[in-house]
Amino acid sequence: MGDRHRVIRAAYRALRPALFSVPAETAHRTVHAGLRAVQHTPVEDLLSGRFTRDNDRLAVEAFGQSFPNPVGVAAGFDKNAELPAALSALGFGHVEVGGVTADPQPGNPRPRMFRLAEDRGLVNRMGLNNEGAAAVGDRLRTAPDPGVPVGVNIALSESVAAADAPADYRKTYQHIGDAADYVAVNVSCPNSEGVRDLQNRASLEAILGGLVDAGASPLLVKLSPDLPGPAIEEALAVVDDYDLDGVIAVNTTTDRPEGLADPTRAERGGLSGAPIEDRATETVRFVAERVDVPVIGVGGVSDATGAYAKIRAGASLVQLYTGLVYEGPTLARDINDGLVDMLERDGFDSVDDAVGADL
Repeated sequence: MGDRHRVIRAAYRALRPALFSVPAETAHRTVHAGLRAVQHTPVEDLLSGRFTRDNDRLAVEAFGQSFPNPVGVAAGFDKNAELPAALSALGFGHVEVGGVTADPQPGNPRPRMFRLAEDRGLVNRMGLNNEGAAAVGDRLRTAPDPGVPVGVNIALSESVAAADAPADYRKTYQHIGDAADYVAVNVSCPNSEGVRDLQNRASLEAILGGLVDAGASPLLVKLSPDLPGPAIEEALAVVDDYDLDGVIAVNTTTDRPEGLADPTRAERGGLSGAPIEDRATETVRFVAERVDVPVIGVGGVSDATGAYAKIRAGASLVQLYTGLVYEGPTLARDINDGLVDMLERDGFDSVDDAVGADL
């Protein structure tokens, strides 16, 4: 690790107490403002030179897209597609924006995001606040190419009945489809009324079938960690029946694992971060054993060891969000550096060779 890299990492750790002294959503907005300020400026170029990794071993081909490395930003961090270029400059190999809904919506009342600092987790009940599909689609079409794939996570609009969900998802897709490198169908968000009820087979068939008919491709579906095994198998059967391009495992959980120490654990919402890491990795394994399409592993990734575990469990790509809160802006580079070392140690020529090594 270079001296400048150490300085940046140390600077974030010095700054973190100040960020943690304000509400989590306020800190998130502050970080967003800082990234927007440097995006498309010479500072972005300097960041890219420090953080991006140009190593063929890290490159991944999945669902028709080329990823310079397997480490991406999960949906929820950049809801309105404002930061793909800045996040690419921090070394991420793809960015998933959203969740996006057909029309703008404010989300749930504040406060709605909480740190579990003692457990290195977050609880959020944001409620899919976003500027709407038309605004996000326009922004993606007009922004400079960030140099990495950008996926769009689409979700059910607030107050739309389950019976009308297929038309609602299709409306969202029509606004963003031509601007997305892939589309992720979110039927697993625990923080918006009725969304997770759509994971039954009939609802999935109606939603995904409508999107396939509309030409959505590459098309992925994001699953909840709270589904029992038979329900996951039903969802994966739909993936197979409709010839989808990939599966994202997993979203946040409403469960609270034993042993959580932070009193904030009592807050209602979806839990992410370190407390769900092992469960997420096991779900990746469960899914990868049952599908022949790429899997994106999400949940608790905060270092190279965790990312590599998901890759060996069957994930072609990994995503993170909460890890950025605790580890700071050097995280993607730290993980990619570590992955190169682990691939070398284990005799793999590439990430692709390591995918599913433990299955």
